[in-house]
Amino acid sequence: MCSRLPRTACLLRLIELCILLSHTAAYFGLTGREPLVFLPAPFSNEPPTGKVHLKQCEQMTLARRQKRLCRREPGLAETLRESVRLSLLECRYQFRNERWNCSLDGRGSLLKRGFKETAFLLAVSSAALSHALAKACSSGRMERCTCDDSPGIQHREAWQWGVCGDNLKYSTKFLKKFLGQKRVSKDLRAQIDSHNINVGIRAVKSGLKTTCKCHGVSGSCAVRTCWKQLSPFHDTGRLLKFRYDTALRVLSVTNAATGETELAGPRRHGQSHRSTDLVFLEDSPSFCRPSRYSPGTAGRSCAKDTSCQSLCCGRGYNTAMHLTTLSCHCQVRWCCHVECQTCVREEEVYTCKNT
Repeated sequence: MCSRLPRTACLLRLIELCILLSHTAAYFGLTGREPLVFLPAPFSNEPPTGKVHLKQCEQMTLARRQKRLCRREPGLAETLRESVRLSLLECRYQFRNERWNCSLDGRGSLLKRGFKETAFLLAVSSAALSHALAKACSSGRMERCTCDDSPGIQHREAWQWGVCGDNLKYSTKFLKKFLGQKRVSKDLRAQIDSHNINVGIRAVKSGLKTTCKCHGVSGSCAVRTCWKQLSPFHDTGRLLKFRYDTALRVLSVTNAATGETELAGPRRHGQSHRSTDLVFLEDSPSFCRPSRYSPGTAGRSCAKDTSCQSLCCGRGYNTAMHLTTLSCHCQVRWCCHVECQTCVREEEVYTCKNT
């Protein structure tokens, strides 16, 4: 039961929802090359009615306490599912050209280790959950929260707060309650997992911006309508991918002054690691060959001049000619009608060899 596990283990259960929810990647036909702005959101902006949300809560692998929270909040179940969708799609997109491409295969084994990839999964999952909760509040899908109402801007009397702001304050508070955040464990792995979870939450916070619109005679901006808005989750994913690329390997040391166990690693910027750095315990496997952690890179598509050499792990790549159809010779007809011809183009496709 998740109720007997630390909050990091409960978050891992949420990560594994992407496997339980009918293999989400297959559901979306995801290739890893789609820009996220065009990926569909399958959930309604309206909170579930009647007992629908109760059934959704029971279907999820949650702790008893988490299920109670889920049942009390009709919009929470779909928000959890939305966070899984966000984290999976963003992970796939950020690692589309890497040897490890966030595959569902081997994820269970991967989550048990202290790799950089594990650190990213924890961070992107907590970030997605924080982002999805804040958006659910502002969109009206959560009944117990609403728009952000704490602008904290100078000359507040000259501002009118219109448009529903993303409520990150409530989101962060609820997330800690939902995951059951307690005092950090003395166990090294638990400390690292907790640190990486917080890196994801901080990444979302760093993208919170104030957006304003001016009102007044001749654009004088005598009155401004402002609201707090989260950056697109793709921006958060890009930041976390940078944190992954610059992640630090750490170990456990005892603070001579306090006697407490702390994380330590190579010194950078005058300190071993920052609160925004992803950290890990052990070096990752190559992910070149099939293993308990990934299916390997055989058969993966690659770009001849940029990624084939690294992605194919020196095994070389196959070249095939594929015919693709596209619209061409388009013309605008009066009025408001575009006519196009269909052209066939031959293009080379490169895939990694098996051996």
